[in-house]
Amino acid sequence: MLTAGKRLAVFSIREGKGGSIWVRAGSAFVNKDGSLNVLLDVLPLDGKLHVREAAEKRDTAAGGRFAGESG
Repeated sequence: MLTAGKRLAVFSIREGKGGSIWVRAGSAFVNKDGSLNVLLDVLPLDGKLHVREAAEKRDTAAGGRFAGESG
């Protein structure tokens, strides 16, 4: 559930040779009225963004990996 003050992570997901590559594109914050403020550090090449609850570590068991990770 999205509650006011909650921090979200914004990603651009691209398909790579070894699976999906998740590139952190910025952050989003939930406002009191449930709307979002999105702060981007990069612009996605395909125009698509994926917003998730912020987490310290991500489960990459589905084959995804973060940009810059080997594997």
